[in-house]
Amino acid sequence: MEPMDCLVIYVPTDAAPAVRQAIGEAGAGRLGNYSHCSFSLDGTGRFTPLPGANPSVGVVGSPEEVPETRIEAIFPRSRRNAVVNAALSVHPYETPAFMTYPVDASRPD
Repeated sequence: MEPMDCLVIYVPTDAAPAVRQAIGEAGAGRLGNYSHCSFSLDGTGRFTPLPGANPSVGVVGSPEEVPETRIEAIFPRSRRNAVVNAALSVHPYETPAFMTYPVDASRPD
C-alpha cells in the first residue's frame, strides 16, 4: 500500500462543499470502492488581518470571528501537491490555514 497522508483544512462554512469536491477530484478521500470520503466539523475561526493583508472577510487591524468548517481527508502521499493545490484553488481566503501529516491507514494483518 502506498504511504498515506491526511489533509486538515479550515474553510468558511459556505465554501466547504467546493473544497470537499475539489480535493475529492484531486484524489483525496479514496477508500476501497469509495471516493470523496472526508470528515467535517463546524466551529469558529478567529484571526486579525495585519497590515499588508487583503482579507476576503474583515478589515486590517480588527479581530474577526467566522463560522468555519474543519475538513479532514486522507490521500496517497504522491497526490499531496494535487490535493493541496486543488483545495487552495477554490478556498476564498488569502492565506488558508491547513496542514498535512502522515497517517497509517493500513489494515491489521
